[in-house]
Amino acid sequence: MSLPLGSVQQKVPCLFVTEVREEPSAKREHQPFKVLATETINQKALDADIYNAMPTEKVDGTCCYITTYKGQPYLWARMDRKPNKHAEKRFKRFLYSADNSRGFTWNVEEDFRTVPECWIPAKEIEHCNGKPLPDENGHIPGWVPVEKNSRQYCWHTSVVDYEFELALILKPHTEEPGFLEICPMPLSTFSEHTLELIGTNINANPYGLGSKKHPVHLLVPHGIFQIKNAPALNHNDILTWLDGCKEGKIEGIVWHCADGNLIKLHRHHLGLSWPIADPHLISQPVVVNFSGIKYDFNFEPKTLFDYFSKLDGQRFSSLRNITSDL
Repeated sequence: MSLPLGSVQQKVPCLFVTEVREEPSAKREHQPFKVLATETINQKALDADIYNAMPTEKVDGTCCYITTYKGQPYLWARMDRKPNKHAEKRFKRFLYSADNSRGFTWNVEEDFRTVPECWIPAKEIEHCNGKPLPDENGHIPGWVPVEKNSRQYCWHTSVVDYEFELALILKPHTEEPGFLEICPMPLSTFSEHTLELIGTNINANPYGLGSKKHPVHLLVPHGIFQIKNAPALNHNDILTWLDGCKEGKIEGIVWHCADGNLIKLHRHHLGLSWPIADPHLISQPVVVNFSGIKYDFNFEPKTLFDYFSKLDGQRFSSLRNITSDL
């Protein structure tokens, strides 16, 4: 399995130049405005050679990162360092002021909330005098390691086995086009890469995985679902594809550029709703494949690894038909 070029380590720019409209957001409740795409392609996308980039499905979950911790590959959860109340008020006043052309000056030492000692800033954010700088939203993107018995990140822990250094992965089937595959893979395979955690308790479960009683969660490597017949890079063609094509029933598109940059477009940028009733991901049959691992692992009982290992070789018509009975 070849890994994609790009890794999500900073805010990903939109394919098109965007504009703000004063009407209620379909994406965020209580947000009184919408951010919509114009028909003009963003200069950042052009600079990244967007016309030769690889289009992939944008999967709706929470972003994770795999890198070394305590001498072994670990799953890390996204944790943005946010401004304290005083700094946030100052920043909001600046954003809503008539003259904000001069820019906003942060005091990185004093303006931000404390984070755990193990927190690390995301790789590609800007630094000044060795200190990470906040993005345009006033956040410093970063990561914290997910410990095995973490209660805060219990859904993250369900998709990793640190004893055997494995991740529970959802990806296209290696040998059967049109099929998905659930399989364990070494965490080290994804070292320094980002993945999306999807499932029952993530982002209101847009794919309908598992149930409250029997939750199911999976890791999806970023860029793994390549779009074979992507629309042309213009507003109307992409809108038509997302709104009227079976393969277009996705949250959005992420283009992986040859220089490592990522460019995205969300359905909401085009005024389309999400989540939707039957997303493309759940329209594909899926195979559970635990036979590819080299050793006969004795997984901890009542874990997703233990459950899926007992389903080895079984096929399901949809991800929604897989119900964990832990």
